[in-house]
Order: sequence, then structure tokens, then C-alpha cells
Amino acid sequence: MAGIYLHIPFCKQACFYCDFHFSTSLKKKDDLVSCLMKELILRKNELQNETIETIYFGGGTPSLLTVSEIGQLLSTIYKNYKVVKAPEITLEANPDDLSKEKIEELARSPINRLSIGVQSFFEEDLKSMNRAHNSKEAKECLSIATRHFENITIDLIYGVPNMSNKRWKESLQIAFDFGINHISSYALTVEPKTILDSFVKNGKYPEPDETEAKEHFDILVNETAKNGFIHYEISNFGKPDYFSKHNTSYWLGKKYIGIGPSAHSFNNTHRSWNIANNTNYIKSIQLGNLPNEIEILTKKDQFNEYLMTGLRTIWGVSLVKIKQDFGDVFYQKLLTNSQKFISKELLQITTSKTGIKVLKTTNKGKFLADGLASDLFII
Repeated sequence: MAGIYLHIPFCKQACFYCDFHFSTSLKKKDDLVSCLMKELILRKNELQNETIETIYFGGGTPSLLTVSEIGQLLSTIYKNYKVVKAPEITLEANPDDLSKEKIEELARSPINRLSIGVQSFFEEDLKSMNRAHNSKEAKECLSIATRHFENITIDLIYGVPNMSNKRWKESLQIAFDFGINHISSYALTVEPKTILDSFVKNGKYPEPDETEAKEHFDILVNETAKNGFIHYEISNFGKPDYFSKHNTSYWLGKKYIGIGPSAHSFNNTHRSWNIANNTNYIKSIQLGNLPNEIEILTKKDQFNEYLMTGLRTIWGVSLVKIKQDFGDVFYQKLLTNSQKFISKELLQITTSKTGIKVLKTTNKGKFLADGLASDLFII
């Protein structure tokens, strides 16, 4: 099984914190959609022995596409790839794009999962992030969307300066009250070369406080658990049967191809990424060339990648897989290097339901998962 990711590199405006590739000009949208379809055709042999089980429209802001454009892209996939009978097809969307008419139109399309970038239900937070929507639009779109889509996830950001624990709890409760079955939630991070990075450096915006972010994370974990969510990946919380199949495939190391400017692909032995420039991407694809770079993954790379993804999930790192796929030297190093974190109760070795020994984070270690993984990397 494999997945297809389509990067739609357009946004109405730039959020201060965003470091994804996008353009606020829609002038090249028609050419871009045409090239996405052409790239899908050019790369169909990469997954000729695989069945596509998930299709994900990410960005940028994919909800800027018309339903007709989405249909053209899906038609190209179905004509050139083997697709399961009922694939998970996700569309990322912003609340200000989801009018009643647009939601109803999407509900009649093959899209069966919406990922809505709410980020916060409070005006102060949305303004500080320079989001294109307001609190009223966020609530109105969810009120309509939940009547037409059962499978909805929303994004929420915590660790925002001046966001009190009370306001964070209220944001979560609003999501629960809408009956949302999945939440992806991330700490506000100052990424290099973003507008937020510039603001922080120039004293125009307070630097996010890690202690506050940790408090918000603990609230997130506790409140979602109370409301029937399973914390299946560090930033993802889903009710049973509502985990993201597409993102889960990333974390479990399944193959996927990324279509569009800046999109990444992975097939276990190598990864590749397209050029992050709309004009150059379009020119290259129109000439029938793939504008990508390829990195061959060494055993160390594959080991480190598995650690990074595995420790972020409830499934952990299979010690059997480590021994079988990477050999006894890697296995012994992992056991030795993880002992100091086990003694600090940040990691633990448990037995899965299938009887396999797995290395996992403890509740205490979850917030530190990425740092723990990097400390266990073999360089």
C-alpha cells in the first residue's frame, strides 16, 4: 500500500509562523494544476507495483482549488494508478474558504476527509498569527462541515504568547462540542526565515515560552483523553477509527510520492524532493523533466528515520524489526544508548499486543520525543 501527496502552493496571505512553500499570487494556478497532472503521469511507474490507499491534498491552501480542478487531479490518479475501492482522500482547507456552497460541493465530490486549519477559536490568537479567517468563520464552517462530513480533523496551535491555560482549554472544549473526531495540534515554533522569526529578532513579537508550551501540551493530552481521543502520535489525537491513514503511513514507513513544488517522496531506500519554486517547477514539468533531488538512504539514515518516526507514535520502535532489518550492532547500540533515558523514565521497553518488544516514550517523555530520538541516532 502507498500514498500520494499533492502540494498546492497557494495561499491568500502569509501566516507569520509558516515555513511551507507557497505563493500569494494565483496567476500560475492553471498552469500549476496542469503540471501536477503531468507529473502524476510522468511518475506512475514509481508505484506500479503498489496500491494507492490514501490521497492527500496539502499546501499551501488546497481549498483554493475549485472542485472541478480537484476532480481533474483525482481522475488523473485513477487513470494512472491502482487505487483501493475506498481510499482516504483528504483536503486541507481554511475556514474562510469553506462557505456553505463549497462544503456542499465538496461533500458531493470524492473528498471524504477534511483537514481544517482552525488554529484557534479566539480572535487575539488568530490576529497574532495573521490568519486569513476570524473566530466566527471558524465556528460557522465547522457548524456546516460537521453536517456533511463525518471524518474531520482540525489543526490547533498552542504555546502562543499571552494564550492563558484557560483560553487554551476553552479552545479545546469548543472543538469537543462540535463533535470533532480528530485533532492535530502543534506548539508555535519560530522557524528560520519566517516572518515570525524576523519579528522575534526585532523585538516585535515575544519569543514563545517552552514552559508555557509544555503546560499547554499537558492540558492537551489530559483533555483529549477525557473526551475519548487516543494520543497515537505526538501531535495527533484521534477517536477510534478516525486516525489519519495518510499520516500514519508516513510514520509506519510506507511508500509515498509527493507531487508539486517542494513535495517530498519516500520509498524506504531513498527520498526525493521537488524544487521549491513554482515557475521553475512549471517550466521543468512542461519540458517533461522531473525537477527533483534524490538522496540515497544509508543503513544509518534508515535506522535514524525509523527511530524518529517510531518514537513519536503509540506503536513505538520494534526491537525485533531493529534486529532483523539493521543487525545486531545497531540493536545493541540502541539498547545501550537508551538505558540512560529508561532510567530517567523518559523511555520504556514494553510488550505489544502481538508479543513484540517495543521501545516507546513514557508519558513523561512524550513532549521530548524528537530530542530523545536524535540523541539515539547513530551518526
